[in-house]
Amino acid sequence: MWPENVGIKALEVYFPAQYVDQQDLEQFDKVSAGKYTIGLGQSKMGFCNDREDIHSLCLTVLHNLMDKHKIKPEDVGRLEVGTETLLDKSKSVKSVLMQIFEPHGCTNIEGVDCTNACYGGTAALLNAVNWVESSSWDGRLALVVAADNAVYDIGSARPTGGAGAIAMIVGPNAILPLERGLRASCMKHAYDFYKPNFHSEYPTVDGQLSIKSYLSSLEECYQKYCEKLKSKEKLDTVSLNNFDAILFHSPFCKLIQKSFARLAFIDFLNTPKDKLSEKYSEAKQFHHLKLEDTYFNRDVEKTFTTLSKEDFLQKTKPSLLISNQVGNMYTPSIYAGLVSLLVSRSPNELCDTRIGLFSYGSGLCSTFFSLRVAPVESEELLELINSLSYVKPQLEARQKVMPEEYTHILALREKNWQLAPFEPQSDVSNMFPGTYYLVNVDEKYRRTYKRIPNII
Repeated sequence: MWPENVGIKALEVYFPAQYVDQQDLEQFDKVSAGKYTIGLGQSKMGFCNDREDIHSLCLTVLHNLMDKHKIKPEDVGRLEVGTETLLDKSKSVKSVLMQIFEPHGCTNIEGVDCTNACYGGTAALLNAVNWVESSSWDGRLALVVAADNAVYDIGSARPTGGAGAIAMIVGPNAILPLERGLRASCMKHAYDFYKPNFHSEYPTVDGQLSIKSYLSSLEECYQKYCEKLKSKEKLDTVSLNNFDAILFHSPFCKLIQKSFARLAFIDFLNTPKDKLSEKYSEAKQFHHLKLEDTYFNRDVEKTFTTLSKEDFLQKTKPSLLISNQVGNMYTPSIYAGLVSLLVSRSPNELCDTRIGLFSYGSGLCSTFFSLRVAPVESEELLELINSLSYVKPQLEARQKVMPEEYTHILALREKNWQLAPFEPQSDVSNMFPGTYYLVNVDEKYRRTYKRIPNII
């Protein structure tokens, strides 16, 4: 017998304690007012100084999760990390995290790292779920960590950066179980966003191809998922109406509204013209169009953004809180969306709901899957939401950094990239409790960390 209701039992999110304001960045970059705030839909962007790296991000969020939910090291049988932020071409981030377990004599823990742009966190989650559902499962919990530091070279892409981490507990009888048999993937070869230069943190980006790749994989995953749901539940049709919430990987918030409108357009095309409701009267002119011819059709985008606005505000907008305030976290992005949804809704609003999730990583890998929240307003659901009550206060408690200093910090990161020996200089006094920070890198590139005392 398979374990029942395997999925996410708890989550923890971490983002750096400093940010740059996007309005300030617009003025600093001498671009038109609203280019980043309205055009991209972003308000603030979190970032790491020289005290934080992928190791410290993962150590912080994992240790905080285990502290808060009283997870004993001996109760963990699998630990997997999703990231595209690499400090080493051989040694996994997961192996660094074993520092938390080794002092307790716990080394029998499976899993390593999953890497493919922003998709690694989802690959790690699906691996964890598959492990719990397999003959290899020994009754222990699986932990999944997704983290990244998203930085861009000076130019139009820099405002789409961000940084952060997510940790999840995966096991049976979860309050957020994945719906078994309901996921669809699209995997292709594309040079839309990639990092071929090992001497730099910055990616190579083809902006137009990146948008097209995202949207085309979304539509393929969504339609395949809908076919599976239609077959499983013996439904005549499946559309956005079958979801109570839809979450997307969020490079920037404006793309998510376009993506939601794209799904509404697909539902429209899948509906016979003579069965369309009156609200689509002006849209019928688009019914003959093919999806692949409309990726950059402004008339289609504008029409279906307007037609789907009410549903977008209800089903997706609440999930963009952290994305709007922190920026693109890469692998944690979609799960930061899940956290945002959980802290924006009451248990009564969440119970017995279906949440659709679209995960995308350039290159490209993508999957559309769904969670089904427990059907009753359980004590566990309330506890899950309460465990995330720190999110909004911590977003407000961050320190604002002016663009001049932010640019200087990134210039120093660029100068000191892979430097050894190295001692960071940034102040640690403003870091959140429980945060790990880099102490030094020795001449053999070995990194040492300390932790700000945690407050439970």
